[in-house]
Amino acid sequence: MKGKIALAILFALSASSAFAAGSQPVAVYTFTCNGSPQQRIGPCPQGADPYFVLQGSDGNFYGNTQASSQGESHNGETVFSVTPAGKITILHKFLPDADNKYDRGNNPGLLIEGSDGMLYGTTLYGGIDLGIGDGTMFRINKDGSGFQVVHKFCSKPNCADGVGPQSLVIGTDGNIYGVTFGGGTGCSGGDCGTIFRITAFSGKYRVVFDFNGTTDGYEPTNLMLGPNGSLYGNSGHLFEFTPSTGYFQILPVNFPELTGGAVSVVGPNGNLYGLYGVYGEDGVGLFEVEPDGSNLQLFPFYNTLPAAGTPDGLILASDGNFWLADFHGSNAYGDIISLSPSDGTVLRTFTPFNTGSAVGAYPAGIIQAKSGTLWGSTGDFGNYTSGHFAAGTVFKLNAGLPPR
Repeated sequence: MKGKIALAILFALSASSAFAAGSQPVAVYTFTCNGSPQQRIGPCPQGADPYFVLQGSDGNFYGNTQASSQGESHNGETVFSVTPAGKITILHKFLPDADNKYDRGNNPGLLIEGSDGMLYGTTLYGGIDLGIGDGTMFRINKDGSGFQVVHKFCSKPNCADGVGPQSLVIGTDGNIYGVTFGGGTGCSGGDCGTIFRITAFSGKYRVVFDFNGTTDGYEPTNLMLGPNGSLYGNSGHLFEFTPSTGYFQILPVNFPELTGGAVSVVGPNGNLYGLYGVYGEDGVGLFEVEPDGSNLQLFPFYNTLPAAGTPDGLILASDGNFWLADFHGSNAYGDIISLSPSDGTVLRTFTPFNTGSAVGAYPAGIIQAKSGTLWGSTGDFGNYTSGHFAAGTVFKLNAGLPPR
């Protein structure tokens, strides 16, 4: 895409690079595999390809790995914990049953801590169809005990209970809410998607809304908690769902022909923010809209490169600015970027990621720890010793931000 303030963005990039030169991400833990670094084929005892991390209420960090080996099948992934000092503990491995199927799930993705202190997550595969499956919802204690499959997606005819979970969030009532990309009973063929709820402590699963594919959209891709306690998301439209009453409405936001356009964070002024692109153009930008759907602002693209990157994990940090990790970034291996809430321009940029970097390449997303430090994971590479190769890291970045 072509931005309207390209010169300003280039200046901001140069200034932020100089500002950030003294502080760079460091690897807290590196996932290593057995094998030749040239061939990069072999088993990974602690897992490989780590996904998003979160900080638990105990101060430790938790995440999933997407593979148990490289160059082969990606079955048998893990749920792990890492202390701030870098000590890793494997809490659970998704292993096949006696018939080599994955009834309890395979390929974990989303992970969140519930109000009951347990970790809740989803798997992409496994469950009902033991050969491939439509995924599961699981929970586990932070010490690795008490693993339980809470729900197997598509366990009802025509996937009336939903399939393809896309997002998890804690509501003000302490329950977990999420959306599924498909399934449900709201439209012909039952494949328009759902909003579901996991009741705290009991773990009971229930669909609380079915998208109908017309007036309220279809295939929702995200969900976030708004400043008023409502849940907001994108179903081709910006929607609001009130858990306490079940009230659903499409907000009057007239987005142009966008790619993305999903709200993901509440800004310092209480408005909703997210990232957007435009079909046929190269670039990514920040947008802002009020909780009632009024006063939409599309800020100029902060990234106008031909390969605009793959940003994810937009957060509001303690400095009052937005931060995100870009999976590919300006050098194809990833960036960490800070954006201004007032105009969407780049404030700071970190570009430490590449195949030879100690922190690896392809950051999946970032969070801010209670100390103010940014934490995240990379999907591949990192430092390794003889007879091994690296397949991702958990890293931290002290960007000088105040504690949360």
